[in-house]
Amino acid sequence: MTDAILVLCTCPNEGVANLLASNVIEQRLAACVNVVPLIHSIYNWQGRVEQSDESQLLIKTRRELFEPLRVFLRQHHPYETPEILALPVVLADADYLNWIADVTL
Repeated sequence: MTDAILVLCTCPNEGVANLLASNVIEQRLAACVNVVPLIHSIYNWQGRVEQSDESQLLIKTRRELFEPLRVFLRQHHPYETPEILALPVVLADADYLNWIADVTL
């Protein structure tokens, strides 16, 4: 297990995703954010099955930055209940892990 995590966060569109990604990087809460411009989501919301096109953020950061990242996303995300899921990085290239550590808070 490493200190790195991958945080998933869906956004209503690519514009919101790019804005959030840029701000997360500027705040040094992550080393890199990939924006997947178009995904199709099917989900249960308030008792109904919904479908929508969204953009997906893949946020590479460190475990100890999850809470400030979560707070930032909650404050700036337009969804009432945004997806903010952290997945552990079990194995990774050592140089990549060092880079994540070097460029984040």
